[in-house]
Amino acid sequence: MKRSEADIEASSAPLIEHLIELRRRLIWAIAGFFGMFLICFFFAKQIFNILIVPYQIASAWAGLDPAAVELIYTAPQEYFFTQVKVAAFGGFFLAFPVIAIQVYKFVAPGLYRDERAAFIPFLVATPLLFLLGALLVYFFFTPMVMWFFLSMQQSGDGSHAAISLLPRVSEYLSLIMTLIVAFGLVFQLPVVCSLLVRAGMVTAAGLADKRKWAIVLAFIVAAVLTPPDPLSQIGLAIPAIILYEVSIITARLIEKKRAERLAEAEAQTE
Repeated sequence: MKRSEADIEASSAPLIEHLIELRRRLIWAIAGFFGMFLICFFFAKQIFNILIVPYQIASAWAGLDPAAVELIYTAPQEYFFTQVKVAAFGGFFLAFPVIAIQVYKFVAPGLYRDERAAFIPFLVATPLLFLLGALLVYFFFTPMVMWFFLSMQQSGDGSHAAISLLPRVSEYLSLIMTLIVAFGLVFQLPVVCSLLVRAGMVTAAGLADKRKWAIVLAFIVAAVLTPPDPLSQIGLAIPAIILYEVSIITARLIEKKRAERLAEAEAQTE
């Protein structure tokens, strides 16, 4: 069924007006990020102390005193730049709603009404799924990874030298940020697959047929994105496989609703 021209807010404005609109949206997005960056930088120490909590949980799992957790920095500027990274990471996370709204406002005039209605749920689901992945990292996988590293310590007993874990602030931040980003991206799998199904690029049957390849790819991606320890790699691969199955179910629901709409449209034209 052909869509009417009233269903789309297609702009006949020249290219320069689109570039002006793009500049306006970029300014708002950058301003939102910069504002959140400044707020996060002001509270960077407190945010970093919150990020240390998984390390303290791992220490408790290993039978150590969580209050005795200690991190170091070996260069005068290292902790300062660590705080800058914390502020940038937190600023982008907090400013994502502003950035997403600006993206939507820029592309919405070129979308059909039903496309705009379909786009909004994905706009909401993206940060929620990323947050879910981040929470899983914070409360379970980072403590599990740090517990694995703490278990490699060796106490000195006269015949053996004492070997203790004393991580640098920059390396610990890099570890937890890598895990959060990796899990956050993997948790976007249902969103990406749903968009591809709506665009007609993939089907539920096609996703199901490629399940074996998806499992292999999940372990490869996990090996690339996570630290070189088996716990974090398996811990990322298993949720990725589960989310792939969720994507197949979501794709089937989308196709079912599409078939129902087509059937209703054909019934109305008869």
